[in-house]
Amino acid sequence: MSQVRPGDGKDYLLFAKMCNSKNVLQLLKAVYFEDVATLFGSSNGLKVTVEVAKSIQANAFIQHDIFQEFKITEEVTTFKISLKSLVECLSIFGVSSSPGVTPSLKMYYDGHGTPLEIILEEGGVVTDCKIRTQEADDTLDFNFTNTGVLNKIIMRSEVLKEVFSELDTSSDVLEILMSPDAPYFRLTTYGTYGTNHIDMPKNSDMVEHFMVKKTMSQKYKLNLLKHCNKALAASQKVSVRTDDRGFLCFQFMIKTEDSHICFVEFFCCPEEEDDD
Repeated sequence: MSQVRPGDGKDYLLFAKMCNSKNVLQLLKAVYFEDVATLFGSSNGLKVTVEVAKSIQANAFIQHDIFQEFKITEEVTTFKISLKSLVECLSIFGVSSSPGVTPSLKMYYDGHGTPLEIILEEGGVVTDCKIRTQEADDTLDFNFTNTGVLNKIIMRSEVLKEVFSELDTSSDVLEILMSPDAPYFRLTTYGTYGTNHIDMPKNSDMVEHFMVKKTMSQKYKLNLLKHCNKALAASQKVSVRTDDRGFLCFQFMIKTEDSHICFVEFFCCPEEEDDD
């Protein structure tokens, strides 16, 4: 194992160091619903992107200031990696840490064709993992801009967790209605036993921000939206936005173990309406 790094990453394309690896692990688990991810590195930090069927995309943002050290020698570096292997590597010390002791993390990447090397240390025990990287494929550009956003609701996550737990899972789709007038925010399923509505008033104590310019109702595949559940469970707040094309964005605010505020975003395409 090559555990000695002269200059601590000085000559590497990407080097990152963190005292508590669980901060990164928490964010990666929020988007771990596919085995493969694309990792983007820049001066802002790391972005981990996961996609399914060109219909839903998840992005976990790990800002540079969450690390004790973060160095990158190119403007942007991108590669594809096994998210399954990365999560398993970062989980290697499990949850049986001694009180006040957390596994430290060092990450090294030296460019195209080289592995991502992870070094974890806890209580004097060192683990060195090398994960093969591949050339990144193009990821979807949802072109979801603030200027195109028509409707936005920010709420405390516990209310959406409760709503999602009550959805009729026999339904193929989830219809989301956002309106400046009653019922304001409505989720509808069309399942085996009929149509079910769940409404949330805009003056609910759980709603922190309500900006809805136009009544819009769109259907989304429920089996795709279920991929949001891990991020929702880990979050404190969630922003629900739709744009003028009916594209949906969930932005989850997650507080890490060390109280850093990070964000995970999910973008989802609406279902196309049948002509008949």
